[in-house]
Amino acid sequence: MDYMVMEFPEDVREARVREGRNISGAERWLSMTGGIGLAAYGLSRRSGPGLFLAGLGALLFQRGVSGHCRTYELFGLNTAGTGSDTRQALRGSAGVIVEESVTVNRPIEELYRFWRNLENLPRVMRHLKSVERLTETLSRWRAAGPAGTEVEWNAEIINDVANEVIGWRSIESSDVVSAGSVHFDREPFGRGTRIRVRLQYSPPGGRVGDAVARLLGRDAATEIREDLQRFKHNIETGEQTL
Repeated sequence: MDYMVMEFPEDVREARVREGRNISGAERWLSMTGGIGLAAYGLSRRSGPGLFLAGLGALLFQRGVSGHCRTYELFGLNTAGTGSDTRQALRGSAGVIVEESVTVNRPIEELYRFWRNLENLPRVMRHLKSVERLTETLSRWRAAGPAGTEVEWNAEIINDVANEVIGWRSIESSDVVSAGSVHFDREPFGRGTRIRVRLQYSPPGGRVGDAVARLLGRDAATEIREDLQRFKHNIETGEQTL
């Protein structure tokens, strides 16, 4: 969709500023708060690694203040709303990609129905606060952010084949840019169902932020792996019902 730019001085200045931005407002705020926290933590360590973390924190803070990420620029990413949509921001192998799987000893039909009701997902993924269904294909997601913050975005289901796959992506202009899918495969000899989760997203702080998260042991791959293992245990032992 094309938008007309009014030729008033303030609008022209705003347009020039926006041209240099390639991260969203929420991501800028998360970069600044995360950068301050990381810098403070690094300085408190009083060591070489601590100074390294403090330096990364300073870079995150500067990234948030400027609204510009050099790494995003290098990979052609844009989450500031000036890019076209989620497909552009996450085209190809852009962003961070996480793929994890688990085999659950339950029928494929039951597991598909559970995951198709997106409001069940916070029962699986600990970082999700809630998923609210708006329509049959649109939903609003709320998740825990760094330092006790909360982020939210809207998503749409773009692929839905009963007992096979559910795919979704954040809609255009969302503060969080992400896409994901869950595949269901029937294991042979009645050994249950294999669930494969694929998540592609643009993390707060970009790839630098993702690297920091890995250093602190809080990366998305670890979280989803643990979530799926906990889901398997709870379902197979009856601690959680479908």
